[in-house]
Amino acid sequence: MDYYAIASILMVISALFGYINVRFLKLPITIGLMLITIVFTIVIVAIGQFDDTLLLREKELISQIDFKTVLLDIMLSFLLFAGALHTNFNQLKIQRAPVLVFATLGVLVSTFLVGIFMYYMFGLFDFHIDFIYCLLFGALISPTDPIAVLGILKKANAPKKLEAKIVGESLFNDGVGVVVFLTIFSIAKAPNKAVDVTEILQLFGVEVLGGIILGLILGYLTYKLLKSIDNYEVEVIITIATVMGGSLLAHKLHMSAPLAMVTAGLIVGHDTIRNTSMSEITEAYVDKFWELIDVLLNTILFVMIGMEMLVLTFEFNYIMAGLIAVPIVLLCRYLSLWLPIKFYAKKLEFVPNTNLIMTWGGLRGGISIALALSLTREMHRELFLVITYIIVVVSIIGQGLTVEPIIKRLAKKAD
Repeated sequence: MDYYAIASILMVISALFGYINVRFLKLPITIGLMLITIVFTIVIVAIGQFDDTLLLREKELISQIDFKTVLLDIMLSFLLFAGALHTNFNQLKIQRAPVLVFATLGVLVSTFLVGIFMYYMFGLFDFHIDFIYCLLFGALISPTDPIAVLGILKKANAPKKLEAKIVGESLFNDGVGVVVFLTIFSIAKAPNKAVDVTEILQLFGVEVLGGIILGLILGYLTYKLLKSIDNYEVEVIITIATVMGGSLLAHKLHMSAPLAMVTAGLIVGHDTIRNTSMSEITEAYVDKFWELIDVLLNTILFVMIGMEMLVLTFEFNYIMAGLIAVPIVLLCRYLSLWLPIKFYAKKLEFVPNTNLIMTWGGLRGGISIALALSLTREMHRELFLVITYIIVVVSIIGQGLTVEPIIKRLAKKAD
């Protein structure tokens, strides 16, 4: 099956499921599409017990999609730019210190806490998993997913201060999380090789700092180009070129494309830059175009996540480990945020119960699944894939559906 056929099938399925969600379920699009796709896949599996024609076709389709490459190398840059473009820059600027700590120190602390807890939990199931592989799992599950967070938090009516923290952390911590994951991955792949701290710092510097600097340059160039003309069609095309050309350049220079796109999106979306570089009609077209891209790619992504369950190995012990891992990951996130929140709470007048809301609102999504798919068989890929998938499904459906009432309840209690 060629790429066009695969893309066409995914588009048709996404449109159909999107219609069902809007017409009947009326859930946030990310939650509704994942739920419908999972139910659809379960029905196909059940029918497959009598006639496996549809089941084999769906398995063939999903096996031909390189989920990791499609998400991390293609879709993620578009989604992050779209998300950053509509992020409240002024609130993010005020909250920059805690956001930076959450996205760096928070990810590192969570990685080690998850690794330690999972190592002892695996012992209860008589799984002989080396500690370095538990750390690897900690690295892939610790970053919150900006795509899931942005898609659901928009409808949760969280206080602006709190929304800036959760969204800002999610936009930046996936770039840091990927670097941490790649570092631990390289150590796990060559266990006999001595750990070179200089090499790790260099990787962090090039990936993270290089990505941010590239994003600043791309954002500034885009701003100058938009300011020099007044033609909304060409200006929309310039923003597309920024994402596509910038991502390609970041990959060639071994810099973080996600961080570059977040930075560029924040600059282009800044109110002052918008007012000085775009006419009203251009601003409207740029916003509507990137909102459509955001919805379109989110729709396809969460349909793909729902269908991924067909390629997983669901053994009883794997499922039980996944269910136990859900509260472990939530506890580790709560603990990793506790100290930074205590430190900054009084200085920046944090909303009451910030830690609880950030813990519950820090959703996991496709990025964690993509990283889990890159594990090798020796790293217990099948086990960690099932655990990751269960955490992602519980996170998006369970936490995603309840984050709005929890925010309202805690806010009312604080008042």
